[in-house]
Amino acid sequence: MNKRILVLIGFFSAFAAAPVAAEVVNLAATLSAANEVPPASSSGTGTASVTYDTTSRLATWDVQVQGLSAPMSAAHFHGPSGPRENASVVIPVAKTGDASPFKGSATLTPEQAEALLAGRWYVNIHTPAHPPGEIRGQVLKK
Repeated sequence: MNKRILVLIGFFSAFAAAPVAAEVVNLAATLSAANEVPPASSSGTGTASVTYDTTSRLATWDVQVQGLSAPMSAAHFHGPSGPRENASVVIPVAKTGDASPFKGSATLTPEQAEALLAGRWYVNIHTPAHPPGEIRGQVLKK
C-alpha cells in the first residue's frame, strides 16, 4: 500500500514540476473612421488580427485596410487607452509606402503585454488627409 502511495506521489509531482505550456492569445480589431477620437470622415475600413504568445511575449499581426482617402502614411499600435481616449505610439505597424496587408511582429515588455491583453491598445492608420488617424480599432480578445 505504501508503495502505491509513493508511486502516486511521484506521478503527480512530475506533473507539478512540468513547465507551464505557452498560451497563444488571439485578438482582433475592426478599424473604422467612427472609432477615431474625434471621429474622422472616411469610408476607409480595416481589420487587424493579432496573436500573442505568453511565453515568448511575441506579438504578431496582420492588418488589412481598404478605401482610405489617400495612401497610408503610417500605422501604429497606440496605448494604453480605452476606445474613446487617445494615447501615444507603442509599436509601429507599417510605414509610408507599405501596402496592405501589413504583417509584423515584436517582443513586448511585460507592461506592454498587460495593456494589450487588457484591451488597452488600438491600431491607428494615418494618412496625409487625416494625420491624427483616418481609421482606428481597439484590439480585443476574440
